[in-house]
Amino acid sequence: MNARSLLAVTLGLFTTLGLAPRTAIGDAPTMTSELIFPLEHWHNHASMIVEAPNGDLLVCWYHGSGERTEDDVVIRGARLSKRTDKWSEPFLMADTPGYPDTNPTMFIDPRQRLWLLWPTILANEWETALMKYKVSSDYQREGPPRWETSEVLHVTPGDEFKTTVDRELDKLSGTVVMDERRRQSIAELRKNAANKLARRLGWMTRAHPYVLDGTRLIVPLYSDLFSFSIMAITDDWGANWKASTPLVGFGNIQPSLVRKSDGTLVAYMRDNGPAPKRLHVSQSRDRGETWSTDRDSSLPNPGTGAEVIALANGHWVLAYNDIESGRYSLAVSLSEDEGATWPWTRHLERDVDPSSPERRGEYHYPSIIQARDGSSRRRSRRRTRRAERFAKRSSTRISTRRGFARDLRVIPFRFAPSKLTATSGCSRRHAFQNADPYFRRERESVVILDSLADVTS
Repeated sequence: MNARSLLAVTLGLFTTLGLAPRTAIGDAPTMTSELIFPLEHWHNHASMIVEAPNGDLLVCWYHGSGERTEDDVVIRGARLSKRTDKWSEPFLMADTPGYPDTNPTMFIDPRQRLWLLWPTILANEWETALMKYKVSSDYQREGPPRWETSEVLHVTPGDEFKTTVDRELDKLSGTVVMDERRRQSIAELRKNAANKLARRLGWMTRAHPYVLDGTRLIVPLYSDLFSFSIMAITDDWGANWKASTPLVGFGNIQPSLVRKSDGTLVAYMRDNGPAPKRLHVSQSRDRGETWSTDRDSSLPNPGTGAEVIALANGHWVLAYNDIESGRYSLAVSLSEDEGATWPWTRHLERDVDPSSPERRGEYHYPSIIQARDGSSRRRSRRRTRRAERFAKRSSTRISTRRGFARDLRVIPFRFAPSKLTATSGCSRRHAFQNADPYFRRERESVVILDSLADVTS
């Protein structure tokens, strides 16, 4: 794709273009949109969002000529000022000259410091990723954060990595058809698990880090070499790091973490493996140190990222592609029983003509948080068929759409038209007003980042 950009989305009780006082439940649902930055030809991908203590929204993404193969890729950011309700010009967040910087994530720790974590690609292949992070206490002014710490996050699995991989592969081998290709793949996994360099490089971020009990930071990571996941853990805010046991499976990557009321951590993961195409799930009952055998959930996944959060009232919200093939349907689902069932689903994007593949859009890679006022935020990527359709969508300021919860907000998207040679992609913010009667008891809002892509003939 040669054309990319970012899009901001906010769902909640707002009026057409900005935040407004909460309105009566009987008001009709609305959705508004606005650009984060003008259309451009660059590749902009993997956006992430946090809310600053002063109410500003910070987003970041990677930007350049492409992805891992292009050495001009940097991490950029932008700020939505709570005071002005306007996006800043994009600014530089991180740049390793001569190397691609990709897949950023952010969070704000209990000391109110901003963390930016991302992999630098050493040799233009994902398996050469080296994790880095920066920390800032001065990020609530205009412009980019002023970083006080810049470090490498050394992911150092020990000998238990190989032991766990062998044990879990023995279990999983009985669950799949063992043809020659599968046997070779498993043999390669075992070989790489014994290689110290292979298991120390190639780990990458995707979803938000998770702060456990205000004292333990867990950074979900995945590897394209192994095609499974691991957690980087620190109990002293980066002075020392350790690795969990790996979450071994066939294509379970890009984990997103949520916690049950009994303390169990649950990881939902993208499915990069064989059918059935489902979100993968694993659990930890020891604060993220070890993880259960990977399994398929009941939730469909076409091989795209998903993100889950627990709302303040204990309900879980999941942003994901709710189909097994394609990326033309982007949904938000609600669970009232900690993931046992997901009875409520609303679609943020869904093509009206999914029977025609060449006209399908792509809406994917959501990133979601709950804001202090009860809102949450999501990201994904979108692809539509024609340039004129793209232009219409990117300029729309308000449209009517059914909401997801009583107070649901979503924030930045990414546009990425793949065959436009001039302007391409943008960022926008959506605002939803009110929702279905059975969602009105929900008091939370949700803001989501979304990546979008357009294809022209």
